[in-house]
Amino acid sequence: MIKKSFNASVLPKMRAFAGRLIARNDAVLVGLSGGADSVCLLHFLHYLSKEKHFRLAALHVNHGLRGAAARADERFCKELCAAWGIEFFACKVDVKKTARQLDLSPEHAARKARYNAFSRVARKWGATKLALGHHLDDQAETILLNLLRGTKIKGLSGIPVRRPLTPQVEIVRPLLCITRSETEAYLKNNKLTHITDESNFDDAFTRNWVRGTLLPLLESKQPQIKKHLFQMAQEISTWISPKSSAQ
Repeated sequence: MIKKSFNASVLPKMRAFAGRLIARNDAVLVGLSGGADSVCLLHFLHYLSKEKHFRLAALHVNHGLRGAAARADERFCKELCAAWGIEFFACKVDVKKTARQLDLSPEHAARKARYNAFSRVARKWGATKLALGHHLDDQAETILLNLLRGTKIKGLSGIPVRRPLTPQVEIVRPLLCITRSETEAYLKNNKLTHITDESNFDDAFTRNWVRGTLLPLLESKQPQIKKHLFQMAQEISTWISPKSSAQ
């Protein structure tokens, strides 16, 4: 149960935003890494599913890159779902093989293999929605990364709130309305544990530098920069494809 003490301005915002993405009688498959964002998402949707009466399951993808640590992550996710009574699926993918076959970087190969797994399990389980745990910070980081790399107008729309995964399944991101600090507050208020991936703190990855250095610098000049970037992304997304906007 979500505690009544949770910030009254945040939970209603989450409920309203998710209400535009998930309908009664949907079948929602959650991408569960075991990290803070996906644990927050799964717990919130578990709570919401009882009110809105949609089916819920979780999928953990083992990328086959971290050996015993990856097996521990999978075990954590399986035990979490068992404790909450949520149907659980796990897939192992071969990222190195995908990278070789398609001549991709490990990061891009992992993403492709992961989304292929999402599609397979969503189709097998009968999902109508795939819910992923990206939040407002992820959106800001993505837009800034696209700017640094050089982008056309579509790149400024950032991470879509919703988009098709297959003709039958839609990807939705119910946490894009809240910040990383708000997901952390959610976890703290509900006494939830999660896994921490140490690679998230390695500044050799450009996204981590954006997260740890560039975005805080911009926030020191404009505390509302994340919100402003999100609003810009929503407007651009509406211009490009009106159906992609959750507003």
